[in-house]
Amino acid sequence: MSKIKIHIVLLFLMFGFQQIQAQIYKFKTSGFSVLEKNEKGKWGKWSDLNSTAILVTLDTDKSRIVVYSQIIQLFEIVVYQPVEENETDTVYSFTCKDNEGVDCTVSIITRKKQDNRKQLYINYGNRIIMYNIFKM
Repeated sequence: MSKIKIHIVLLFLMFGFQQIQAQIYKFKTSGFSVLEKNEKGKWGKWSDLNSTAILVTLDTDKSRIVVYSQIIQLFEIVVYQPVEENETDTVYSFTCKDNEGVDCTVSIITRKKQDNRKQLYINYGNRIIMYNIFKM
């Protein structure tokens, strides 16, 4: 009987420790670029790639993505979209609301044919902010 009690206690401890461990993914940016639509609604050209080194976190327990730029960008994840995968990319997309309540889509894309380079896209519909990122 005491072996059963020990197993039950160990089982509860194992499940308790799993709940404590948060799912936080940390990335660092190496550059960013912006793409905007013009007055006629057509996409312009990507801006020059600017160097940057800021922290980005994806916290699945709190359902949020945070970009620690000069002005902190907080994105509340509303919907976890299905993963899209093809021979060139793996795309994890999230329907989000930013700090001001504006809807956007945040995507983390792994470029398979580019040494698994990762990029973060923040798409507002009329402008897209792209960060080159790497996992910390």
